[in-house]
Formats: sequence, structure tokens, C-alpha cells
Amino acid sequence: MRNPMSLSPDPDLVDTAVEALLDPVLEPIVEMVITADGDGYEARAVDGRVRFRRQDDGYGWRFTETAVEGRNPLGDRSTNRFAPLDEETAHPWPDRTANSYPFAHEMVAQVFDAASAPDVVCLHTSAHNWEDHGGERGEHGSMGVVQARAPFILAGAGVKALGAVPRACRLIDVAPTVAALMGVAPHPGGVGLNGRPRPDARLRRQDGEVLDDLIDSREPPPDHVVGLLFDGCNPNVLYDAAARGEAPNVARLMAMGTTYLHGAMASMPTVTLANHTTVLTGCHPGHHGVLNNAWYDRQRGEQVITNSPATWPWSMASLSPEVETLHQAVHRTWPDAFTLAANEPCDTGADFGTFHILRDGRMPERPPRAEDLPFATERFVRPEKTYQLSSRIDHTGLEIALGVWGDGYQGVSYPLPRFTWVNFSLTDAAFHRGGPWSDIARASIHDTDARLGQVMAAIERRGVFDRTAFFLVADHGMEESNPEVTGDWGPALDATGIPYRDEAYMWIYTGVT
Repeated sequence: MRNPMSLSPDPDLVDTAVEALLDPVLEPIVEMVITADGDGYEARAVDGRVRFRRQDDGYGWRFTETAVEGRNPLGDRSTNRFAPLDEETAHPWPDRTANSYPFAHEMVAQVFDAASAPDVVCLHTSAHNWEDHGGERGEHGSMGVVQARAPFILAGAGVKALGAVPRACRLIDVAPTVAALMGVAPHPGGVGLNGRPRPDARLRRQDGEVLDDLIDSREPPPDHVVGLLFDGCNPNVLYDAAARGEAPNVARLMAMGTTYLHGAMASMPTVTLANHTTVLTGCHPGHHGVLNNAWYDRQRGEQVITNSPATWPWSMASLSPEVETLHQAVHRTWPDAFTLAANEPCDTGADFGTFHILRDGRMPERPPRAEDLPFATERFVRPEKTYQLSSRIDHTGLEIALGVWGDGYQGVSYPLPRFTWVNFSLTDAAFHRGGPWSDIARASIHDTDARLGQVMAAIERRGVFDRTAFFLVADHGMEESNPEVTGDWGPALDATGIPYRDEAYMWIYTGVT
């Protein structure tokens, strides 16, 4: 439930907001609305609702549906819906009655554990194009399977090479699995998903589970682990690109280990920094404190924005002290280890990275002009400004990673990192711009794959490739929207006359402006 320290919303205001959002006129853009109260949680759509409760079950939760009226909005929680790519393209912008919501009960419950949880979560339909709010052809943020589904590849030293398997996991499972693969010691005060003590927790708070069957216990743990994030990359498209020879380095990783064809499901909300932090902590946003791209802090009476160039260097001020990043877990186990966070705002505990440079008042080395950038598709890098900007950002992150793994960066040499994290942002920009099935999205995979190849080559030059493990994920999926389905529920809320805030165009706080 909502943290008891939070300020309770007025039920009448919440009901008014919910009724306005469920007006049938908004059906093309509103998938469902979600609320919580002292009796549990409720998800409502225009054609039905479900109420459910949770109970502690071991280190996790057990959910019981207490009431269903009409169609259960969370009734389909399958993880294999709309995979592989031909299945996705055959069912563009699925209607709510055809969509699925993996791990839906847990994804809802964790949101309302946060002190700054919204009063109402309003989920966009698969078709909704946020044109009125600057949205583009590719969209994410909602709980539907395509928007939640991120790629997951684990490969290299200590990893079983099971190939491409028809399985799914959650992004919260990634950090515990990587920690176990590395041999990170259990945290002496570790707790599980429900906050109860968990002796085997590899992180201070471990919401996820170790995917034990991916770890080859007959082999020694890897000496180095490299994590790679392809921001906003639809896994169906990525795996198809690898199969077609458009992403040979991704294909090489897939051949070295295990790929989950049904992906790793992002936590709600399926947005950037909330799930970057989830990947690196093994915790849901409702527990690690980076709740959304923007939210409202009722205690302080102010908006919090984390996903902005102006706030990225300091965004981890919102990170809960009750969680632990992989960087911190590595240092807890190996105090002398060195870790790297290239182009990653969630860098708490890392020894060096892009935002260390910025916080020190310095600047990374200036990237080349668009026409001189290596690994940049000329068709898009010159005319498309977001493609150009993201390509330059990724070039800078790559140069930092190559410097640390090579002869140094800005005149400083570094030890070989035990844990390396490299975030590539181009895929998110391109998938938004053209949608996941577009030429620009394919080009971004090709360019990012080439940068991945540079990282792998640097590790090979240091002679430790055989003692290195890799994992590749994204922070969320990306879904093709319908450019004809636009609109805004703001006017409907305005018409009620109630005071409210709509943060990140999905989290609604009533009684405040």
C-alpha cells in the first residue's frame, strides 16, 4: 500500500478524476486507470474493473482478486504475446481486449509503495500518439507487453549457452542474476520484495530473483562483467536485425550465451531513468525512489524531474538509501575493485563515468561533427537532429569506455573494471522518431552494434575476453503508435473543476496544482 508517511488523497477527488478519464469519448487514448486505497488496488477500463489485494508470501507477494465486474482489465498477463517480430507487426496497436500486461499485479502494487505515488495512474492505449505533448511515432510508458518488453541477453564467461529460448523475466531479475554470476556476497542486511529479511539477497534490497539456470556453476565466475543498455530498443526488432546480419556483434553475444526471446519486462512506469535504475539495483521504481521521468513530491510540495539534461548529473539524489546499485555491491565484496558508468545517470557507487566528469565541473572530450562521426548512418545523422545529438552522446560514452579499457581518458589511466556499464541512447531517439519498424530504427541498431563491437574489441586487446561476461538489456520496449489517434485527457480533467497535476502525462495527483 501507499507509504503511511504520504499524504492521503481525498477519495471524492480521486473518484471524480477516474470518472472523467473513463468517459467513453476518451476510449481511443485511455487504456485503463489504476488506483489504490486501504482495501487494495483497482484497475478500471470502460468495459470492466478488477480489485485485488496482496499478502506477504516468503520474500515476495501473493495476490488475490477480490472483485471483478465486466471484463477484467488485467486478465491477460501472458509474457509471450506479440513475439516474434512478425507477430508484432501483424497486430499493430492492439486493443485493450487483445493486449497483455505481464506481472501486472506486482507492477501496480510496487508503484503505490512510494511516498510520492500518484493518486491515479492513467495508462495510454497502444495506439495513442502523444502528438499534443511532443510525442513521436514510437511510444512507451504504459504497462502493455510491447511497451514493457526489453531485450535480455546474457553471455560469456560463466554463462550457459542455451541459445535463444522462449522465456521472459523482469528487469528486476537482471541485477541479482549478474551479482550472483560475479560472485557478489549476500548482503548481511538484505531484504526481499516485501521488505522482509532475505539471507540470500545479493543486493541490499532485492525485488527480483536470480536466474540460476543461466549460470554455469562448473565454471569460475568471470573476472569482468560488461553491461550494455540499448535505450528504448524493441527486442523483436533487435533480434530480427541480428538474424539478418544487420547487428553482427549482437548476434555474436547471442551465440555466446542465452537470449530471452520474450524479453525482460520493465517495471511500471515503462520509462527511461526509472528503469535504468531498476536494471542497476534489482528494485522496482516504487522502492528505489526514482519513480518516473517526473513526479510530484507531496511532502515537499514540488515537482521532481530526473530525466532531463539539466538534472541527469544529480538525479540519483532521489535514490533511496535503502537500495544498493551493482557498483556498490561490487565494492562491498571487492573493496579495491574499479567500476565504470559510461553515459549513465544511475552511477551511484561507480568509480568513474560521464557524470563524474560533469559533476567535477569538467567536460568530456568534444565529439566530432556529424559528418565526421564514426559508426553513424549518413542518411540520418546529418538531417535528423535527435539522431545527430544521440550519436554524438553515444560517441562520447564510447570514447570514455575505450579510454578506460585502453590507454586512458583525458590523460588518466585506469585499472581494468570489474564491472563496466555502457548506456547507448541512439536507439531510443530513433525508435521514437520513426517507430520501431522504421528504417531509422534499423539504422540506429546498426550504428549502436558497431559501437558495441568497439567495446568488445577493446576487451579482446586487453586479453581478458575469455574471462568476461556480458549482458545486454534495454530500459523498456517501444511500440508503434497510430498517428491518427491523438488527443489529450487534460480537457476532461479540467472540466471537472478539481485541482490536479498530471506528471509525465500518466501520473495524476489530485487536490494540488
